[in-house]
Amino acid sequence: MTRSRTLSVIAGSSYLVIFFAAIFANFFVLESILNDPLVTIQENSLIVRFGILAFLITVVFDVIVAWAFYELYKAHNLSVLSTLFRMMHAAIMGVAVFALPVTLQLTSGQEILQQVDIFNTIWLIGLFFFGIHLILLGRIIGKPKIIAAFLVIAGIMYMADTGAHFLLKNYEEYSSVFLAFVAIPSIIGEMSFAIWLLIKGGKV
Repeated sequence: MTRSRTLSVIAGSSYLVIFFAAIFANFFVLESILNDPLVTIQENSLIVRFGILAFLITVVFDVIVAWAFYELYKAHNLSVLSTLFRMMHAAIMGVAVFALPVTLQLTSGQEILQQVDIFNTIWLIGLFFFGIHLILLGRIIGKPKIIAAFLVIAGIMYMADTGAHFLLKNYEEYSSVFLAFVAIPSIIGEMSFAIWLLIKGGKV
């Protein structure tokens, strides 16, 4: 197996780990806290601890993906910039996770939700920089063109969604629309790219 092929497999498999860890942490753990904060923290604290660990795992593998992409595409003049923006995203994600262990010590539902809100706000800021990374990544890979296009679109949507959170007073009225605009190109682009890396990436 060539070095490029090995790096592609590492990047693709790491991306899949990020997907599954993030889905568990966001849609099982955070949603449980938002739906019933006090019961989740007091009666299901173990799942919250696993959720925190899952978020940390996404940070670790995000750094691995950043490194693998840099090694794969370092000949491109945008590679360093793209890597720096993904590393910035990973660092901000790591900071955001600090807000969650505090919830395990709280006894008020409102205080728990405030900590989750702090987490989400910092996370959103990180996604803005992640969006820039995706736009640059789409430009870097070039082919397959359809995947590159979806990565660029997803990057733009991440930036737009973060901007809307801070600019629109009535963001909640449009949150489902923004979620769709972010999720669809992101899932198609990033998941397709991960699979492409595993199957074809680095092959001559």
